[in-house]
Amino acid sequence: LIFKTLNKKTFVVLLLLVVLMITFTDQVTNIFKDGFERLRPCYDKEINELVRLVKSSCGGKYGYFSGHASNSMAVAVFTGLLLRDKYKYLVFILLFWASLMAYSRVYIGVHFPFDIVSGMIFGALSGFVFYKIILKIKARFTS
Repeated sequence: LIFKTLNKKTFVVLLLLVVLMITFTDQVTNIFKDGFERLRPCYDKEINELVRLVKSSCGGKYGYFSGHASNSMAVAVFTGLLLRDKYKYLVFILLFWASLMAYSRVYIGVHFPFDIVSGMIFGALSGFVFYKIILKIKARFTS
């Protein structure tokens, strides 16, 4: 859908920007996890017996905030804003998808709810900022 709306040069720049956006959200997530050192539910001795862990491992020791939630929300907001003129309701579908992705992290027992809410907020802000960046780049290539 994005390829249909942009010329080739802008599309290549957009792909590079999306890679940069995912890298950015993922690395900031890791900085927060290492900085806050908030244990994941499965590692928290007070509640780990109550957690229904779906898979055999729950990931790294720390979980604040969710990388899955931030990455998926960044992609949803970025893509939804980018295509909103041609596909009016796509943004709602993408936000629903990102919310399901975030909720799945709690459901499988690897994040607390606040971890995913924080991740979603950070991802939404990141997606918006990167959308503004692509608008400036697009204006430069089309002028």
